[in-house]
Amino acid sequence: MTNAGIDRIEYGTLVGKRPRLAGNNSRIPVHGLEVELPLIRLTTADGASGFGTGRADAETAQALLGRRFSDLLSPEGRVKEDSGAFEFPLWDLLGNLKGKPVYELVARDETRIGERLRVPTAQCLRVPCYDTTLLIDDLHLASNEAAAALIAEEARYGYENNHRNFKIKVGRGARWMPLEKGTQRDIAVVKAVREAAGSEAKIMIDANNGYNLNIAKRVLADTADCDFFWLEEAFQEDPALYEDLQGWIEREGLSVLIADGEGGAPPELMDWARAGLVDVIQYDIFSHGFSNWLETGAQLDDWGVRAAPHHYGRHLGNYVSGHLATAVKGFTFVEWDEAATPGLDASGYRVEAGQVVIPDAPGFGLALKEEVFRAAVKEGGFELRDRAAH
Repeated sequence: MTNAGIDRIEYGTLVGKRPRLAGNNSRIPVHGLEVELPLIRLTTADGASGFGTGRADAETAQALLGRRFSDLLSPEGRVKEDSGAFEFPLWDLLGNLKGKPVYELVARDETRIGERLRVPTAQCLRVPCYDTTLLIDDLHLASNEAAAALIAEEARYGYENNHRNFKIKVGRGARWMPLEKGTQRDIAVVKAVREAAGSEAKIMIDANNGYNLNIAKRVLADTADCDFFWLEEAFQEDPALYEDLQGWIEREGLSVLIADGEGGAPPELMDWARAGLVDVIQYDIFSHGFSNWLETGAQLDDWGVRAAPHHYGRHLGNYVSGHLATAVKGFTFVEWDEAATPGLDASGYRVEAGQVVIPDAPGFGLALKEEVFRAAVKEGGFELRDRAAH
């Protein structure tokens, strides 16, 4: 592996589009059609490169120039914390230098990879995913029946594009509709999606803290036949309320899990997971970080708690998250936010029967279209070179 220094740093933002306008969640209005993908590409003095999402100003990037690649890694081969702004490009670079996909670099159990996660006839990783595009898109409709039909049609679109698991935004009564009317519509929508997706699909609902304890119980009771896989961010994190909800779920004979952690979760969340109050931890793959997720995932595995990293809104998360699946036994789902970003070649990835098929190409298995990325660097980014090396 090279010990050359970082010779060039390029930063630019690509803009992608979703297949349809992404609507509201319980708190935030329309998320829009476009997704922004800020990218950093690192190139060593001997020509090796890696890229990934990240935000860095020129001053921060300047401090990385000239540093030897080996100095950016820990003795265990992980990206050091002081290089965190460049973590994803560095992981990609490491994989390219070693000629291995990131999921092989971080794998903890080769037997488990072979038995659970690989296609029998090809060396491709397969990781379950869910369609995260079923937002609150129906506020312009007067009737619950029309609203339910619209979101069910969105689920059928996902099914036709090979998704078999779906997350539905709920919490219309928190801001956008009167409380009772919004709750009734939530119930109508999730029932329609269950019917459209079929009995084998895993269905999750996400309230983005738009419920309270009693509304959460009411919705779960009135949709018990939908057999939700998890309830995400039902209300603002509170251990007393989660303890109450867990007890109620058990008494009602439901199997729904409690998921939390994607946003500004309190530091005690891991303690609550260890105590059995939260079943699925969802720290964002980018803000929490890939290397931190390796440590967090190992801890969750020790406790028997599931992991499902969040990433909504940054296209690259569709692809990088699944590489954790070989390191985290409890890795449950990749969140899939469908988009197409000109300049980003993700053709090695595909969704097939509810799973992301991850290529065995080096690094994260992605490529840039040079002319598109160079234009983005020129138009609103920056390029730095190590003058001492030239």
